[in-house]
Amino acid sequence: MAVPVPDKLKYDANGLIPVIVQGHASGDVLMMAFANEDAVRLTGETGVAHFWSRSRGNLWKKGETSGNILRVREVRTDCDRDCLLVVADPAGPTCHTEARTCFGDDTPTAAGMPAALEAVVRDREAHPSEASYTARLLAKGREHALKKVGEEATEFVMAATAGEAARAVEEAADLLYHLAVALHMVGAGLPDALEELRRRRSQ
Repeated sequence: MAVPVPDKLKYDANGLIPVIVQGHASGDVLMMAFANEDAVRLTGETGVAHFWSRSRGNLWKKGETSGNILRVREVRTDCDRDCLLVVADPAGPTCHTEARTCFGDDTPTAAGMPAALEAVVRDREAHPSEASYTARLLAKGREHALKKVGEEATEFVMAATAGEAARAVEEAADLLYHLAVALHMVGAGLPDALEELRRRRSQ
């Protein structure tokens, strides 16, 4: 699926422009690479991130061999038009080391937790284990999961009403977790809810 790409970009003396890739759901910086005009054009035409390899001297599509492509949602440029930001949905680990990002620590940031939580729920559904609370919750069905959402919401309200900040945070975390499971069971996820908030803010 094609995506619009900025025009009138400022490439360096080697015909390249730096590209920062940001995860759409997590907001985390996933990688940094370079692109030439052809790579930018292909990214726009295909909706999949393409770059220019300075070491090999050729075009490359991210994930061409691993399958871990980057499905591009939008391409932005900075104020000087000499750097690009690619917002994308990664199909798997972004780094060639199999890490989630190319920046070392694979632990999701707070911003990245909704997507990471959704990934855990999907994994527990695909590989159920009696030892997994998530797997047991999924097995009990939607009605039970929704009941748990109601219980956790009530506990959060009670903690907040009492002015107990630490307990309210703990209950809010429990509520978000059970919301993630319930949303997954209706074919959505916390990242979708956050995207809806972003859409509303843009209006």
